[in-house]
Parts: sequence; C-alpha cells; structure tokens
Amino acid sequence: MKSALIIRHVPHEGVAGYRDPIEAAGYQVDRIDVCDPDFSSCDLVRPDLVIMMGGPMGVYEHHTHPWIPCQLRRLARRLEADRPTLGVCFGAQMVAAALGARVYPGGAKEVGFHPVKVHARDTPLRHVEGVPVLHWHGDTFDLPPGAELLASSHVYPHQAFRRGRNLLALQFHGEMGEDPRFDAWIEQGPDDLAAAGHTPCAIRAAHDEHGPRAVAASRAMIAEWLSGLD
Repeated sequence: MKSALIIRHVPHEGVAGYRDPIEAAGYQVDRIDVCDPDFSSCDLVRPDLVIMMGGPMGVYEHHTHPWIPCQLRRLARRLEADRPTLGVCFGAQMVAAALGARVYPGGAKEVGFHPVKVHARDTPLRHVEGVPVLHWHGDTFDLPPGAELLASSHVYPHQAFRRGRNLLALQFHGEMGEDPRFDAWIEQGPDDLAAAGHTPCAIRAAHDEHGPRAVAASRAMIAEWLSGLD
C-alpha cells in the first residue's frame, strides 16, 4: 500500500474528515506528533503522501516552538522533490513559508463557517463552491512564487493554492464538521471566538448546521485531488 503520514501539531487538530478519502485512495495512514521524540529524525520526503494539519502557533514563533525551523527545512526538501503534500491551516502556512513566502499576523480573527470564493472551477476546489466551511485562524501569508491561487474569503484573499498537481494548501478547515474534537477547539479558543464576535453556543449551532455538508464537499475535493496526483 501507499504510505500517508499525518503531521499533527496539537492533539485536537487531526485529519478528521479527510481520513476517509485518503484511505479510500489506497493509503495506509500513519501519524506523528511534533512533540514525539522521533519527529526530529522523521524523513518527510519518503512517505507517498504527507498531510500537515493545523495548530494555534505561528510559523514565525521559532523561539517558542524550536521544531518549526527544523520542520520547515525538511518540508522544503519534500516540496523541492515535488512529493504529494497537503497543508491545512497552519500546515498551509508552513507550506507557504517553505516555498519562500511571508507568513504573518493578519488584521482579524477569521473564525466561523462561511464559504470561500473559488477562482478556478476546473480544480478540486469546485466541490466547496458556495459551501460554508470552517475557518479558525488569525495569521495569513503571501502567495508563494509559482503558486496558483484557488480560493479567497471575504476576510483573507489567500485561502487555497496549489503548485502543480502534487501540492495543495488549504487555509480553511474542510475536514471539521463531524469530529467530536471540535469541543476541544471551543474550550481552548474562547479568545478567538470573542475576537471574531462569536459565542460558544453560536459556533456550536453553526457546526451542527453546516458541518456535515462541509465535510461531504471537502471529502469530494480531497478525493479528486488525490486521484490527480502525479
């Protein structure tokens, strides 16, 4: 079987709804946390697919999280080799940084369910056109050199990009909408919710209303992307 490695930056941000299409595409899924002692020596080039998930940290917080520059160096080698890679939220920001783009604090917290504007409807992003998906971030990034912008939101212009067929970066959380770990997001992010003008009850209601449709659309997106890998 093909190998897929999930890089998890915090325990409550896993692959969630993306696991089904990854396994359906014939991948044997493994996972490693950045706090794992083996992570510093983990070969990020070797797996057939690498999925880098989200986290509350900033790509620029090297002093607080010394594993970040190490991970960026190894990620850059993988991207140079054009190995299939998916980045989600913080993972997408790491991809942007590894490609030489600037990652920085944005002017607003983007938290909640709302759709993205898809710029290229002949791409896998067409599946999420008009579908409210979860956003939960405050950082943003410049579009990396050679990357194609795929989607924007009314808050931040850079919501998704690709480079060739093997790299997809998603700022939004299409994987979340049915995973019980969303409770941990609410518990650990009260300041983010307040900054975006939401309450825990409101975000939970939005999750219950929009989550299943968001996950279904996003699974179709990931399945199509995986089917087109070189």
